[in-house]
Amino acid sequence: MKKKTIIRLAFIFAVSVSVNSNAQRYVENNRIIDTLEILKSKKLLNDLNTDNFKRKVHTGIKSAIPYRLLSPKEVIPGKKYPLVITFHNSSRIGNDNQNQLKPLARIWIRDEIYRNFNCFVIAPQFNKRSSDYVKGDDDILKSLPSNDVHEILKLIDETEKNYPVDRRRIFLIGYSMGASTAQNLFSLRPEKFAALISIAGVADFSNIEKLKRKKIWLIHGKQDIDNPYMVSEELYRKLAGNKKLIFSSYKNLDHNNIMVPFLLTEDIPKWLFEADK
Repeated sequence: MKKKTIIRLAFIFAVSVSVNSNAQRYVENNRIIDTLEILKSKKLLNDLNTDNFKRKVHTGIKSAIPYRLLSPKEVIPGKKYPLVITFHNSSRIGNDNQNQLKPLARIWIRDEIYRNFNCFVIAPQFNKRSSDYVKGDDDILKSLPSNDVHEILKLIDETEKNYPVDRRRIFLIGYSMGASTAQNLFSLRPEKFAALISIAGVADFSNIEKLKRKKIWLIHGKQDIDNPYMVSEELYRKLAGNKKLIFSSYKNLDHNNIMVPFLLTEDIPKWLFEADK
């Protein structure tokens, strides 16, 4: 039976939510963000030096995917490290191997994050849409992976072979189109990934039963008119019973400001690094 309770999470404001001990968690947040806060957050990130993100290119059979690779600040011989793959939105499409770093990937080079969360980070850049959106028979939007998404799986396999990656801790995170792409990968190979963070994405409903056992954090603003909020609501509903699922619903935020609460905090890396506990 559902009841009202208070969920106190290190990465979210304390709010009143509906909780079932055998089900997922829905967390509603009333935060309001103004233009000044958006500009300040993005400027602080944009001013960071990205040299530690090394330029790489993955060459597949049909396409080449430029990407950046961030190594842990300190690599201890014999130790394995988590791998985070972060995906950009559609406004970052291109092949300059630079634009995909704004702003989500830059979280990982903030001094306190780079120092305290040792991991490898891959930030690929797509030169066309990595996920396409179609309406299903139920008239609900869903995302479909491009061929390049399958190439990302090969890139991850290569990274595992060439670097000391902890295969039990491979994480996916993305915003907008990138969140949809992260969901596509999660659905294609759920056994490969430890956790997913989807920010304002369009859902992939193709492997729901297996996702019911996975650790997932859905983040979406109710004012989003680009990638409809109701799609994340539908995914949350279909994943009923997943005790590892959190849906953070931001009542006053839209598509363009939904990332702001996470850009200058430890919320994202902290949640991911606790994902295997």
